[in-house]
Amino acid sequence: MNFPLLPTTLNDIIMTDWQTFAPYFAALQTVEITPTAIDEWLLYWSDLRRLVGEVMATLSIQKSIDTTDVDKEQAYLDFIENVLPQVMVADQVLKQRLVALDLEDREDLALVLRAMRNEADLFRDENVPLQTQLAKLDNDYDKTTGGLKTDWNGEPHNLSQLGQYQMDKDRQVRERAWNMTMDLWLSQRETLNELYANMLALRQQVAENADLPDYRAYVFREYGRFDYTPDDCLIFHQAIETAVVPAALRIYEKKRTRLGLSQLRPWDILVDTNDQPPLKPYQGQDELIQGALNILNQVDVALGRHFAVMAEENLLDLQTRPGKALGGYCATLPKQRRPFIFMNGVGLHDDVQTLLHEAGHAFHVFETANIPLVWQTDAPMEFCEVASMSMELLAAPYLTHDFGGFYTPAEAARARIEHLEGIITFLPYMAVVDAFQHWVYTHPREAASSDNCDNAWNNLWKRFMPGVDWTGYENAQMSGWHRKLHIFGVPFYYVEYGMAQVGALQVWRNARQDQAQAVAVYRQALALGSTKTLPELFAAAGAEFRFDTAMLTDLVSLIETTVQELEAVADISAA
Repeated sequence: MNFPLLPTTLNDIIMTDWQTFAPYFAALQTVEITPTAIDEWLLYWSDLRRLVGEVMATLSIQKSIDTTDVDKEQAYLDFIENVLPQVMVADQVLKQRLVALDLEDREDLALVLRAMRNEADLFRDENVPLQTQLAKLDNDYDKTTGGLKTDWNGEPHNLSQLGQYQMDKDRQVRERAWNMTMDLWLSQRETLNELYANMLALRQQVAENADLPDYRAYVFREYGRFDYTPDDCLIFHQAIETAVVPAALRIYEKKRTRLGLSQLRPWDILVDTNDQPPLKPYQGQDELIQGALNILNQVDVALGRHFAVMAEENLLDLQTRPGKALGGYCATLPKQRRPFIFMNGVGLHDDVQTLLHEAGHAFHVFETANIPLVWQTDAPMEFCEVASMSMELLAAPYLTHDFGGFYTPAEAARARIEHLEGIITFLPYMAVVDAFQHWVYTHPREAASSDNCDNAWNNLWKRFMPGVDWTGYENAQMSGWHRKLHIFGVPFYYVEYGMAQVGALQVWRNARQDQAQAVAVYRQALALGSTKTLPELFAAAGAEFRFDTAMLTDLVSLIETTVQELEAVADISAA
């Protein structure tokens, strides 16, 4: 096949102009596909999608690094308005060409074809402009929340910077920081309500256009959730309520007792209960990078080298700044076959945990770099999060100064306790976020009212999140769904974290028996990309793909036993 040469670098193209990409898609659409040439055709399409993906990732990274830069924001908006819709339409033509071929004997392409058939069947021309509108609204959420700031002792602080004070030993400082944070969020309550209502209407229309009963049904198809159903999620929620919520209550009660409080309040949740100063593992990005590199070299030399490459190639932006978008992520630059880590570090242990988490995603990119077809590198999100959450646990034994890490043995034990107990308290919160969205998208008329959304969130909060007294702060409690960006930008992308945590805990359980073997199996599983089904990927990593009460009960017991062991090292007396 005689295809036009693809651009070598992004400097060779106009990233926001569809005509930059159109000739390459046209060549794929018009060339004759013969049985002997299918692999060449697929590889060219894959390389073109890598180019498009690189452009989108680059523009997204640039605008999230500085939400105040109007030129970067406009470039991103131009791409999603002028280029991405055309790419979606062109891709649909190619998917239809591919699935029309007789490729039943190509077992190596079975999962690619399954995904392509699903995507081709789901696609509707009329949904393209709706997806563009949704991407713009998602950008509005980032811009609104990323720009929130207030005065703290004479200096402007964004939400990430305020967060560090919620771990302060002085309860008045914690309460003040928490109240200022809630005030910032509540100041945008009407704006966010309107934004979400607009998103909800568009998403429901997308589902109707695709001849599906609701947006939940659409998303399960869009995300390629072939291996579980909405009912399985509801079973997971019930297992969390049965096996995990009581354990979370035990954690909250232990904290309340150790703090000597009559009631645990929202600003008391994150503070360490011992009499030592809060963990301050590093100052500045360079210290964070070096400490993480030392730790990762202990986990696995090859993984450490992957991280070193990221540092050398300026693929890390870890410190918070005014105007920077909230949160943290690992983006894939598919043409370079490199990851990029973005986060908002302020010098806390949570930053160390976030970096190790995102490093796990980054290692997924490195380990799949030799897979030729881009679609086969794109593992299911549930397993992508196993990659990241497992890395947090696999790195835990090496947090101390002895390995070039950040802590004394006692401090490392405190950090690990915080992490493990955080897993237990996270799972009920995950259930709230996921169950809320199941309600929203199966009750779109009711959910069009922000008051109904508040009530639904509040009811789920009471079901899954007892143990903390929100009296007097009911508005902040019931509008908590505003503070979860996934609900706005990536609906239904949250149960993956819960499923992956169950997988990661099983990887960790294996590592407690043989750390080196568990790491080796972990890397082998990452290298599979999406060439295996989701249950097969879990199995390759040494885990079962199940989320029942028995599994959760066993894992909660393992966490609680380990926490008791670590409390002895941390010299934390029992309540």
